[in-house]
Amino acid sequence: MLARRRREYFWLMGGCLVLFVSAWGFVRLWSVPAAVAMCVVAMVIPPVAAMVANRRGPDDRWWDDPSGDPKSDEWWDELDGKKKH
Repeated sequence: MLARRRREYFWLMGGCLVLFVSAWGFVRLWSVPAAVAMCVVAMVIPPVAAMVANRRGPDDRWWDDPSGDPKSDEWWDELDGKKKH
């Protein structure tokens, strides 16, 4: 799951860089409004890429799921205030 999310993140961020560099590298020579539009699209991609990279998959362990190690789970429960000693 992590490898898939990482790959998607890098594809999105690579596309963002391609849009930005090409917009001001050569598209602006033909059309400045098109270059600005490409930059606006490139501006939206990084937050989307961050959401893609940080979303939880169905098989991913979440921060408050039990780990299976009773001693570790007891320690975390004590830290979180779930168990009173």
